[in-house]
Amino acid sequence: MLAFLLVFVSAMIATVVVVSAYSLGVRLLTYSGRTPIVTPAEFTDAITVVTPAEIRQAEKRAAKAARKSPLSEGQKRAAFVGAWACFALSGIAVIFGIYLIVGEHIIKLFS
Repeated sequence: MLAFLLVFVSAMIATVVVVSAYSLGVRLLTYSGRTPIVTPAEFTDAITVVTPAEIRQAEKRAAKAARKSPLSEGQKRAAFVGAWACFALSGIAVIFGIYLIVGEHIIKLFS
């Protein structure tokens, strides 16, 4: 029972760390003036279709928000570096989790 509780608590903490780091990274990326805009993929069976005009409108809103930022260039640069540090932390946590699950098997496979 104690082992199950340990795994449960560890999984919850890891989930909070990964999601929080990624969320903070997206927020810092937006603060740096580089709003992540993902153009939707076009699928033939899509429920909603985003028109090119809607994509241009979203890009204009993002550019306008970037121009209105009260941050200095140094603060924007620091936010950008911080965003990528958060993304790196999130990725490292995921890779470490995968290593904990299958690490010994991979080491045995290649040795």
